[in-house]
Amino acid sequence: MSERRPRRTFTKEFKQQMVDLYRSGKPRSEIIREYDLTGSSFDRWVKQADNSGSFSEKDNRSPKEEELSKLRKENMKLKMENNILKQAALIFGRKDK
Repeated sequence: MSERRPRRTFTKEFKQQMVDLYRSGKPRSEIIREYDLTGSSFDRWVKQADNSGSFSEKDNRSPKEEELSKLRKENMKLKMENNILKQAALIFGRKDK
């Protein structure tokens, strides 16, 4: 079983440099090997640069993904409000007796 490498973070400047190297003609395999990158990360950076020019996940969401994220946040808020109201009903219900 292979060991997992620790998660690394890269600056947007580094990501842009890797995309620029690729666009200038350097082979994908060389970039990945030379900078010890994963193919999936590198491919995502190229795709993000092509789509929006930003490496932020938020900037690269499709309209459906954006709507889903918004609906999940709203759902979580409504659940919290519902729980607060349930607790309040229990508290006020005890005081009347």
